[in-house]
Amino acid sequence: MNENNLSNTTTNDAVVLADLGTLIREVIGEEWVEDLPIEMGTSFARDLELESIEFVALAERLKEKFGKRVDFANWLGSMELEQILQLRVGQLVEFIVRCNSAPPTA
Repeated sequence: MNENNLSNTTTNDAVVLADLGTLIREVIGEEWVEDLPIEMGTSFARDLELESIEFVALAERLKEKFGKRVDFANWLGSMELEQILQLRVGQLVEFIVRCNSAPPTA
């Protein structure tokens, strides 16, 4: 990977992380989350205490924001319960970036 691609990846990650932080705060809708830093290492279960209905709402918002290529529900459905419980914001950021950089399918 050349330096330009690395820079674009870092920029993409930062932009997606910022957008994702906004969406997560909207979905949770609680005052306590407004001042909570949402970073790559933030845990959905432990740090954000996201419940299943909030995951559903997040999936809808992700589709609206990033398009149908980011199939969060399907991606999440492919995981074991333990993987979901350990899911970090950074893993979702990487998934979104991968989906949006992949060539479109026919």
